[in-house]
Amino acid sequence: MNPELNSAHAGVLPENISMSSNEETNQVRSISTAKDTDVMEIEDADQQCQSVSVSREEKVSSLKAGLVHIARKMPKNAHCHFMLGLMYQRLGQPQKRIFSRNSFQAVSAFEKSTEILLGCEEENRRPELLSLVQIHHAQCILQVSTGDGSDKDLEAEELDIILSKLKESMQLDSRHASAWSTLGLLLLRTGRLQSAISVLSSLLASAPDNLDALANLGIAYLQSGNLDLSARCFQDLILKDQNHPAALVNYAAVLLSKYGSVIAGAGASAGEGAFPDQIEAANVAKECLIAAAKADCKAGRIWLNLANAYYVAGDHKNARRCLEQVAKLEPNHMSTRYAVAVHRVKDVERSQDPSEQLSWAANEMASILKEGDPAVIDLPIAWAGLAMVHRAQHEIAAAFETSERELAEAKEQAQCTLKQAIEEDPDDAVQWHQLGLHSLCTLQFETSQKFLKAAVARCKECSYAWSNLGISLQLSEDPSSAEQVYKRALSLATTQQAHAILSNLGNLYRQLKRLELAKMILAKALELCPGYAPAQNNLGLVFVVEGRWAEAVNCFEKALQADPLLDAATSNMMKAMSMAKIVGRV
Repeated sequence: MNPELNSAHAGVLPENISMSSNEETNQVRSISTAKDTDVMEIEDADQQCQSVSVSREEKVSSLKAGLVHIARKMPKNAHCHFMLGLMYQRLGQPQKRIFSRNSFQAVSAFEKSTEILLGCEEENRRPELLSLVQIHHAQCILQVSTGDGSDKDLEAEELDIILSKLKESMQLDSRHASAWSTLGLLLLRTGRLQSAISVLSSLLASAPDNLDALANLGIAYLQSGNLDLSARCFQDLILKDQNHPAALVNYAAVLLSKYGSVIAGAGASAGEGAFPDQIEAANVAKECLIAAAKADCKAGRIWLNLANAYYVAGDHKNARRCLEQVAKLEPNHMSTRYAVAVHRVKDVERSQDPSEQLSWAANEMASILKEGDPAVIDLPIAWAGLAMVHRAQHEIAAAFETSERELAEAKEQAQCTLKQAIEEDPDDAVQWHQLGLHSLCTLQFETSQKFLKAAVARCKECSYAWSNLGISLQLSEDPSSAEQVYKRALSLATTQQAHAILSNLGNLYRQLKRLELAKMILAKALELCPGYAPAQNNLGLVFVVEGRWAEAVNCFEKALQADPLLDAATSNMMKAMSMAKIVGRV
């Protein structure tokens, strides 16, 4: 998902003062050149270095005095107060003491500049300058309260100070809301989610109609994983202002985050109507994004999310068209290229078609690692993307007629990139899970158990990792441990995840000849997800053991209706039909 933040300006520290410093340096260099007509003695060089240092301090002091003088002479000049605020902000940065005098003066100057800009006639307003002033105002508030530039969430005392200042400021003048909203945005952008939530929630208590704060609070909840509260924020935002730029796109992002991650399972489709909530959510997200695309047809992030919505709804043709549009709009945008490559992999996995798309995806992922700026791209994610492609290439190669040498190369390549992804971030449970799955697919059961145990050690609540660990234990003939692990997975699973785990547990009970319990468990899986093909296939196998050929054939047919690519169901149905003819029951 690509939630969009609500400010077009980056919260960077002022560049204006840096430019002045560069000019001073150039002037000093020209003065030195004029004096250096002869070879200098070491003592003279030392003396000159001292004079340069003194000269710079004098220039900074002179510039500060000049700005103060101009601000007094031109009290209604917003830009002058802004520049003065930048000067104080820069002077206050090296000082780590809380409540440094320069930082307080910077806050005062930015407040004055904001007051002037807000008081202008509408035709004379300067929204770009106002936004920039508010960003630096927020930075100074943060600097005054914390005295450091760390990206950790604020301590309780620091947060209390900021919230107290917020309430006092809002009581004095409600127009300060935009600056406090910018502070919340700044905390959000620097990853201090809980602090951002506290500031934005407190602000909305004083200014419930501040839509920017409401939008940013929704994003903070989304990034912290609280999808319900995030959805509520964006629903309120849409009700208050449907045309707000963050409303439709981010509400769609929440819906896709909540429902778009639900998948039927490897090699299987949930079938139509299996998850009505998921389909309904995808359709709502689709309508939101279509409306957003009409308002801003050149925003690549909108088309990208629209492709996700179409994909979740099962409309793969339109999903592909949206991705083509994204590629045209943002051909050099790394995150866009990554997302397009991911969709190519999904498309290939869905169709089991070893087309050129997988090679394109591999080249795209490799080019991101090669061409991307290391300061901008997230290397663990980039390597994980390449590993995903190589894993898909190996699975496709194993499914089709491929030479042993090519299959071994695909296997080795997938394993190497998966290990590289883990090396980039050893605490990422997802990549340990993927490496475990790869080992499971290549029938390395003991190795897969080692990696899957590493995954659940890092994320104890991941039901899918527990379920796959159960599969590995079951295939390595340890049914007792497999049963315990499946039950652990069920205890952690959501309603939309439970059907796959129940199907695996039912299959285990079939192998243990506990047929009545197997049928009960598989019936529960199909009750949760009627179109889940593996559960239908496993139920058919139970009927095969019981010799009920007609019921078995019926189950295999239903499995293939839900997922025509489920080869196991095809094979099982042919065998069941043959046996049924032999015994004369069909």
